[in-house]
Amino acid sequence: MNSRTLRVLEFEKIRNMLLEKVESGLGRELAEKLEPSADYDTVVAWQKETSEAASLLIQRGNISLGGIHDLSYHVRRAEIGSFLYPGQLLEVSDTLRAARKLKAMFKESKEGEGRYPILENYIGQLNTMKTIEDRIQECIISDEEISDHASPTLRNIRRQMEAKHAAIRNKLNSIISSSQNQKYLQEAIITQRQDRYVVPVKQEYRSNFPGLIHDQSSSGATLFIEPMAIVELNNELRELKVKEQIEIERILRELTALVGEKASEIRENQEILKQLDFIFAKGRLSVKMRAIEPELNPQGYLRIKNGRHPLLDEKKVVPTNIWNGDSFSTLIITGPNTGGKTVTLKTVGLLTLMAQSGLHVPADFGTKLAVFQQIFADIGDEQSIEQSLSTFSSHMTNIVEILNQVEKKALVLLDELGAGTDPTEGAALAMAILDYLYALGVRTIATTHYTELKQYALTTKGVQNASVEFDVETLSPTYRLLIGVPGKSNAFEISKRLGLSQNIIDKAKEFISKEDIAFEDILATIEKNKQIAEQEKEEAIRLRLMIQQQKEEYERKLGRLEEQREKILREAREEARKILKEAKEASDQIIKELRTLSQELEEKEKNRRIEEARKSLREKLDHVEGGLGVKMISPVSTKPPKQLKPGDTVVILSLNQKGSVVTAPDENGNVMVQVGIMKIDVNIENLRLDKEEKEQARKTGTGKIVKSKAENIQTSIDLRGQVLEEALLNTDKYLDDAYIAGLHEVTIIHGKGTGVLRDGIKQLLRGHRNVKSFREGAYGEGGAGVTIVELK
Repeated sequence: MNSRTLRVLEFEKIRNMLLEKVESGLGRELAEKLEPSADYDTVVAWQKETSEAASLLIQRGNISLGGIHDLSYHVRRAEIGSFLYPGQLLEVSDTLRAARKLKAMFKESKEGEGRYPILENYIGQLNTMKTIEDRIQECIISDEEISDHASPTLRNIRRQMEAKHAAIRNKLNSIISSSQNQKYLQEAIITQRQDRYVVPVKQEYRSNFPGLIHDQSSSGATLFIEPMAIVELNNELRELKVKEQIEIERILRELTALVGEKASEIRENQEILKQLDFIFAKGRLSVKMRAIEPELNPQGYLRIKNGRHPLLDEKKVVPTNIWNGDSFSTLIITGPNTGGKTVTLKTVGLLTLMAQSGLHVPADFGTKLAVFQQIFADIGDEQSIEQSLSTFSSHMTNIVEILNQVEKKALVLLDELGAGTDPTEGAALAMAILDYLYALGVRTIATTHYTELKQYALTTKGVQNASVEFDVETLSPTYRLLIGVPGKSNAFEISKRLGLSQNIIDKAKEFISKEDIAFEDILATIEKNKQIAEQEKEEAIRLRLMIQQQKEEYERKLGRLEEQREKILREAREEARKILKEAKEASDQIIKELRTLSQELEEKEKNRRIEEARKSLREKLDHVEGGLGVKMISPVSTKPPKQLKPGDTVVILSLNQKGSVVTAPDENGNVMVQVGIMKIDVNIENLRLDKEEKEQARKTGTGKIVKSKAENIQTSIDLRGQVLEEALLNTDKYLDDAYIAGLHEVTIIHGKGTGVLRDGIKQLLRGHRNVKSFREGAYGEGGAGVTIVELK
């Protein structure tokens, strides 16, 4: 990738942001080498691993890789037979522990079950060496200290050393506490010089205090003397220290040998941990930027949605929307200075570099970026002191270099193309350069102030205008990019707002051709219309999203109601089947008993037992009546109807309910009957035609039921507080009872509410067999909260 492009687009700052996210020297090594790739498959793989890391970090929080060290030097020393120091061995142990914990965490949380295949592959290859890790922890306490538990020999040596220390101190304490010696001592203390115990003796009493001189004070008044009484003890202590050091070195060699035996596995872990630290650093940077994985393509298509320059304050930066490479391949951006043209160029270039480096980009989902073979940028930032020295010559030198190197499948970003020289010649050069790049098939984005280039974009195939908005009222840019609209310089308007005399402005306009003035006015009109269209589009999108949300909410509520309705109906059917089954079984048992009685008992006894059986049957049917919530009558011995066909109106004897035949009788005599909103399987033995009911009314006691209904029926029913399915069942039963009782008009109280109950009741009334007509309640009758029903 072109080094000047990386420098101009400040890619080094992105690399530094990534370096802040690594947690070890291993990851830092890869982050420092971060550069864009031109290989499409490689870039796609890099993006996928960044996405996995970001997703895992969002789900689990930060995944620490602390404690990882570069063990390359340690492993080399172990292999050549040298020994590692305690601090180096602790680094080995820390690194092995970090790898083991990472693998255990991933395994226990089952994160790798297909959701993160790349990370799963890396972590699955980590080697765990807990034996080495534990042995090092057992032997080494710190960078300078070896544990007594490292070996029995070391423990024994140190116990002997402690005993010698104690013996020496006891001997010295007796010396310094002696009244005879106190006058010779500068102070009654014990100290050490050259690793040997000594006492401070006054210079003048040197000959009175036998021993070896090891040091003296800076003034020479005090001599540090090792008393002859402890010289041998000090010698023995020195020998023990030598033995201790030899044993410590032996332990270190033993531990180093363990590391050397696993040198290849440790190196494999190093490479894997290096990659993981780098990948998780990319994930952390993605989370921090609130970035996304762009959709990549090799065709050169760009579509950035609300892209934010990653080096600007995210609270102040204005997102940009820009596209290129579909219906056009050259985009010319015009507009006033400080309007955001250069920032737009840098945003496109830097986001492309980031994507091709495997980094997520700060933009919205749906952003598409291409993988370019080359990226060139000639951008002069007027706010930069370094770039303020740019001239036409330096710009042209850069452009010549670009034109000499550029090939197809390249992205070229040119800032203020043709500026710094005669406007006519500069515009002509700019158009020639753009023509050359377009002919090569290069994706080009250029900024300019030249009116000629605006006209060039309007009349040239494959070239499109764009502009940055500028609010003349506030004299400030909005930083919004408008593609398809050439920008207006706004020089006259800005000057007028700043107080320049209208006479001068009018004089200036005289020096401009009428055609140029008309063209600028057209641009102003187009830009204004574009702004209005954009505002209306945003409002339409907002309204559409709001309607979509409301629709989804209504659909969710409807779905819940349907589920509730199906559940209630299912439970009702099951309960009805259960009750009918129990009633049938009870009836069959009683009939069986009656038949047995008719054969075994005398007439008188038979009548008594028959009466008891009938009483028992009535009790069981009363129990069934309570379960179904409808009145029942005693079974009547009638002949089953013949030649039933769908549509016939029948009466179910066990329920005293009218229904409509849905299916013809099967080979067992069972038919399906529609009763209200319920469908019931009934045997023809339990049915009779409706016309037979009227004929039998006088003989079977139905008249008593009618009389009972007339005495107990109310002229209204209150359904408020009931769910729709419950209300429909109760209303259906009530209308049948009212019809039997001879009522001509009844009132159904359902309340106003949401209207669901009212609409459901009206739907039932439209198809009910006993309803002649119905209407909404009038003023004084309850209004919309009731329905007045006229019965047949």
